[in-house]
Amino acid sequence: MPSSEQYLEYVLEQLSDLDEISYRTMMGEYIIYYRAKIIGGIYDDRFLVKPVKSAMSMMPDARMELPYGGAKEMILVDDLENKTFMKKLFEAMYDELPAPRKRK
Repeated sequence: MPSSEQYLEYVLEQLSDLDEISYRTMMGEYIIYYRAKIIGGIYDDRFLVKPVKSAMSMMPDARMELPYGGAKEMILVDDLENKTFMKKLFEAMYDELPAPRKRK
């Protein structure tokens, strides 16, 4: 089941305190970028982020879930209503995320 545009809009609103948030549609789901780095995505109307050290320490009790079959587990973010937490989470994760790949 693809994610809804309404859920995407809700997530983007919760991230509105951050600059340079963007997204890309991929097979009915949404990849979320922060300052050009992939930070996570929306899969089946669930917001999942990469399991980097800072995210794991900020959400020690969070569930790990598969975004889709055959993928690596990601962290389910269930405190979307807390904009302050979301901003701190993204800022903490940024340095641990891999640099964007250069396009040929």
